[in-house]
Amino acid sequence: MKTNKIYLGCLYLVILCSSYLVACKSNDSESTSGKHQNPNIIFIYMDDLGYGDVSAYDAGTLVTPNFDKLANGGIRFTNAYASSATCTPSRYAILTGTYPWRNENAKILPGTAPLLIDTAQMTVPKMLKQVGYNTGVVGKWHLGLGSGNVDWNYEISPGPNQVGFDYSYIMAATQDRVPTVYIKNGNVVGLDPNDPILVSYDENFEGEPTAITHPEMLTMKWHHGHNNSIVNGVPRIGFMKGGEAAKWSDIDMADHFLEKAKSYVKEEATMDAPFFLYYAMQQPHVPRTPHPRFEGTSGMGPRGDAILEADWIVGEFLKELETLGILENTLIIFSSDNGPVLNDGYYDDAVEKIGNHTPAGPFRGGKYSLFEAGTRLPFIAYWKGKIQPAVSDAMITQLDLMESLAALVGSDVQTDDGENLLDVLMGKSQQGREDFVLEATSRTAYKKGDWAMIPPYKGPKLEKNVNIELGNLMEYQLYNLKEDPSQENNLAESNPEKLAEMIQGYEAIRGQGNREIQQLELK
Repeated sequence: MKTNKIYLGCLYLVILCSSYLVACKSNDSESTSGKHQNPNIIFIYMDDLGYGDVSAYDAGTLVTPNFDKLANGGIRFTNAYASSATCTPSRYAILTGTYPWRNENAKILPGTAPLLIDTAQMTVPKMLKQVGYNTGVVGKWHLGLGSGNVDWNYEISPGPNQVGFDYSYIMAATQDRVPTVYIKNGNVVGLDPNDPILVSYDENFEGEPTAITHPEMLTMKWHHGHNNSIVNGVPRIGFMKGGEAAKWSDIDMADHFLEKAKSYVKEEATMDAPFFLYYAMQQPHVPRTPHPRFEGTSGMGPRGDAILEADWIVGEFLKELETLGILENTLIIFSSDNGPVLNDGYYDDAVEKIGNHTPAGPFRGGKYSLFEAGTRLPFIAYWKGKIQPAVSDAMITQLDLMESLAALVGSDVQTDDGENLLDVLMGKSQQGREDFVLEATSRTAYKKGDWAMIPPYKGPKLEKNVNIELGNLMEYQLYNLKEDPSQENNLAESNPEKLAEMIQGYEAIRGQGNREIQQLELK
């Protein structure tokens, strides 16, 4: 009897220990494979938002409390850059970690352009999918679709879903370009097959009204370049026919994309895997069409109103993350694709009502420009409870996000042009990248430390349509940004040694053959 009791006791201990080991193994498996191992990651990517358009940067007069919530609750970078001074190249760079000037097609694309990113190319969503993330994109795409001669009435491929995104809800290009429809996972939303869509950037379709032929139909007056097809009273770039049921409502666009972004994170919050969302907002790009509830709120016309609308949208999105209980497990990167511009194709009082506001902050230039304001932008890293609020002067670029995030999530993906600046992103280091080559409409310049160098370029000094200095000069330009952030004093002649150092650094990245090409262009 005693032996049986001992046997039963031993058996009970074996069962108890086995259960404990199984439970430990289960918990360990959940902690290493579940969504709590790696954070959710969200890019909130603005369009034409300048350094001075976020009030936390103390460089303008607009008040943006929700942008500021991110800026003041995370790392507010003061020396951060997009790769480029225009939209398509910057979007290419942030998703691939590759200098856009390495791809000759990485320019501002028409709505009919083929997909710019090679489907075999590594991208941020592809990298994250490899380590178990679900991935989505909502908003502006502008990286091309299809492989040429897209038929918008059937599934459009390749596109976002072929370069790493599980879910996509986008507009093809920009709000001022046709086609003016939403596309979900490669298919136009709400398309009536009896009213097919036709799109051209070469010639109009017979009988279709344009801003030139039917100015009485316009509710927004064009200034330059936007005088083709009319949709919702707004003249666009390019020609479109048909697809009436699928056309978007401009004033509802921000709300529409917000609803899609909220729906995406709500669904993903129920999943076991972490998610990545590329939330590419359209504000304050033209045409600026804020919802009527925001009209007049800024006192600066539609541009200012659109920024305040975007600020509210960000606030509502953050509330959704809080409601879902996932804000503490979500890394948010907030930035913009290029510098600011006022009149970018429409008469909308952006110039007349700017007042004392300075969209570019203390910097010179803006969108399209090689000067500092073309690429130096708001850049914020926010992770509630993980990133301590701070201001960082470390140099960081959007090119660095792929490699930095790869280090965060345990991926071994590396890039040729980006750097692993995870410690900088998390506020643990002030040691940013040393230098990089920025780009503006196929022209390139060089930034190293506190210095900026612009090679000689022919061409106009001023983009007259938008009234922005482009940075073109028939001689080298050298600026000490610490002492001269507005780039007023060209030191190229007075500091030849520093100029030689900057040229050498530029050519080490850009290639020595580039100087020979520039010299030929200048002759």
